[in-house]
Amino acid sequence: MGLFNKIKQSFSKGSASSPSKFDDIITRAQIEDAKTNSWYYDVKLSENSVYKNEVATWDDKERVALLLYCIEKIDAYRHEMERKDALTYVCFGFVQQLLKVNINLDATDAEQLFQHFINYKRWGTFNIMEWPVGLAIGQLVKIYKSKPLDDDMRSVLADFRETLALITSEYESKARLKVLEKIDTLLHIGAEEEKAVLFLGKDPFQYFANEMIEALPQQEKQTWYKLISKAQKATAGKPTAKYLKETNELLKELGTDKFKKVFNEWLIFLVDLKEEIRSPYDFLYVSSVNAEAMKGFVWMASHFHDQVTLRNVAAMAERAYRKVPGFGPVAAAIGNACLFTLYQSKGLDGIGHLSRLKLRIKQTSTQKVIEQYIEKAAIEQGVSTHMIEDMAVESFRFLDGQREFQFDDYKCIIKITAPGKSEASWFKPDGSPQKSIPAIVKDRFAARLKKMRDTQKQVDQTTSAQRDRIDRMLKSGRLMTMNEFQSNYLDNGLMSFLSKRIIWNFCTDNTIQSAIFLSGKWVTNLSIEVTPSDYTHVSLWHPALQTIAEIQAWREFLIAEKISQPIKQAFREVYLLTDAELNTKSYSNRMAAHVLKQHQFNVLAKTRGWKYSLLGAFDNGINNDLASVILPEYKLRAEYWVNELNVDDGWNDTGIWNYITTDQIRFVNLETNETVDLIDVPPLVFSEVFRDVDLFVGVASVGNDPTWQDSGGVPAYRDYWQGYAFGELSEIAKNRKEILTGLLPRLKISKVAEIRDKFLVVKGTMRTYKIHIGSTNILMEPNDQYLCIVPDRSQKNHAEGVFLPFEGDNGLSIILSKAFLLAEDNKITDSTITSQINRK
Repeated sequence: MGLFNKIKQSFSKGSASSPSKFDDIITRAQIEDAKTNSWYYDVKLSENSVYKNEVATWDDKERVALLLYCIEKIDAYRHEMERKDALTYVCFGFVQQLLKVNINLDATDAEQLFQHFINYKRWGTFNIMEWPVGLAIGQLVKIYKSKPLDDDMRSVLADFRETLALITSEYESKARLKVLEKIDTLLHIGAEEEKAVLFLGKDPFQYFANEMIEALPQQEKQTWYKLISKAQKATAGKPTAKYLKETNELLKELGTDKFKKVFNEWLIFLVDLKEEIRSPYDFLYVSSVNAEAMKGFVWMASHFHDQVTLRNVAAMAERAYRKVPGFGPVAAAIGNACLFTLYQSKGLDGIGHLSRLKLRIKQTSTQKVIEQYIEKAAIEQGVSTHMIEDMAVESFRFLDGQREFQFDDYKCIIKITAPGKSEASWFKPDGSPQKSIPAIVKDRFAARLKKMRDTQKQVDQTTSAQRDRIDRMLKSGRLMTMNEFQSNYLDNGLMSFLSKRIIWNFCTDNTIQSAIFLSGKWVTNLSIEVTPSDYTHVSLWHPALQTIAEIQAWREFLIAEKISQPIKQAFREVYLLTDAELNTKSYSNRMAAHVLKQHQFNVLAKTRGWKYSLLGAFDNGINNDLASVILPEYKLRAEYWVNELNVDDGWNDTGIWNYITTDQIRFVNLETNETVDLIDVPPLVFSEVFRDVDLFVGVASVGNDPTWQDSGGVPAYRDYWQGYAFGELSEIAKNRKEILTGLLPRLKISKVAEIRDKFLVVKGTMRTYKIHIGSTNILMEPNDQYLCIVPDRSQKNHAEGVFLPFEGDNGLSIILSKAFLLAEDNKITDSTITSQINRK
């Protein structure tokens, strides 16, 4: 016999409570609701007179009977489509309302209610958690708050918990797991030991973390249960002072070293964990409930400031914001918690990590959060944002770009060789070099060896990030005191490696002298020694503010002394105002009418500190039609206008346009929001903005893609591809041509290669090839036949080992690789290339 029949049988003849009575209540409540509520699915019964004047006065048994009846009617109504909508929602309104107010449920009531939840999924399709399960459990929490749980109710709850625990869907998992936690709390009432609270979400992290906790001594487990319980309630965007205080007390109870050991292993596991793409619409990295709990644990780490924890938190932040194509960041909530913890931690190491992450993480919203944290930290320290980022750079105990590590009688010297690169050299007890890591070091000092390698990795990341930060500083025109320069740049063993290869302006009120560090002293481009202590301030030398003669003198000096700069400074492209821009006055069309790959442009823009949002077909590309960069030192905003290329439904699977076309460049006053005439824009910032945009075009233009024309591209724009691929050289390409002109005589291909107008011309055994110095595309003589060669990153970089006066140019490397390959075209075995060469 079904439960519905049991309920009907339980009504005595003539009773005030009967199915017909309930039907009447439901119908009248629906009629009244329809008079005041135009939305039938938004039923509110708390003010309904049928509920207030009748149902609310019933005893608990009668209300429970109505509750169960409504659940069965919801399932019945789904078969009567004409009645389904209005009456179903009224019935569900009664279910919710009856469970919101105090209602005394005994074991029989609870068993029937839970069985109904299980049997009748609302509308017959949705998860059991579509029912107000939490409200039902909340009633039991109130009932048993002050009295012991009886055996019958314990049995009912245990059975229901088992059913909920079997649900593996991520859908509404947070609500389900919160209900499970409440049931566990009820079942644990009266127990002597702390309730076992573990990670609940079904994912790889759950098994890893729970196994670690369960393997701990009993006393430690009890404190971990408390910590996990606290972390699982970390639902807000930021922790409250109460949360931080209470968790700090628990950390002291456990012991901070014990906490750090487990917590850091969790972070390392998550950083290395790969996401699983389960369908085109779903992926699994960390379940939402475990992500929320980890957010709470990351907040707890804000009490610490040790380098290991902060380094792992920073690595977790970078991993959390890494995008899964088509889905977005894998765990943004954990990433946000990491940023908070790095900012909140004692000292400046956390700010140093934020400074690096600002250059690594590309999401505009995340960059904004990082910038706000750095600004807040600067205000708290009473310094500028530039200064606090200077102060936060860790030296890792390096001196003049190197550090010695001792392993008994063996030693290793790590030496920085370039931004992002270092090399480790081993030495035997007698001081002679050793090619590989000594066996005794691997056997006896494995932990110290790992720590040294971690340090080397951190050094490489730091020098790379600081190189990029200094390069951005060229846009700011920053002036610092001599003491600041000495303390943060010359006395820091990492920053000194970079700063001593950069040209600086040493200034007084009346004098500016440019100099670079060479052979233990500061010298001019005429090799005249300069004494920095004679000056009061320092700034970066910028070619946009120099004469042509001064620029050429520095270039010749760097080449003669074989100084390779970490940033492109002396050989930096300079962009000056043109007559055409004087005529247009408030805007420039110099970088207009290009076709760019939008995703590549997006990455480049954010790498250079610009803000940009991808244009989507869903908004017709009209909401975010520009990239912009804020120039606070000049109270300006530069804007580069773009439009979607709406040809042949040219968007990807997520509705984002594949290509954009470019338009004008403008400068806007931040205070008045008015467009500024180009002649009033300072030359340095004008040059830097145009250099950025030239870089965007030079890299993201479809004209640089050797496969674009052959793969179909956009037929209507093939003339653009041809014009850009072999057209006039940009400023970046002109600079590259100058470097190639000086470099070519020193290369082994010099006898078969020459610079001719826009091309590096290489005479092979079979044909002669013209490599465009801008796009790197190739034409073959005598008929200018196009040759498509896709660069292979696994091939040798022919620019390595060749002196360049600045850190590498990827376009230059591609040109050289193609030139070396084609100079010996008779040795090429790749049929995709030889078939083109042999085609006459």
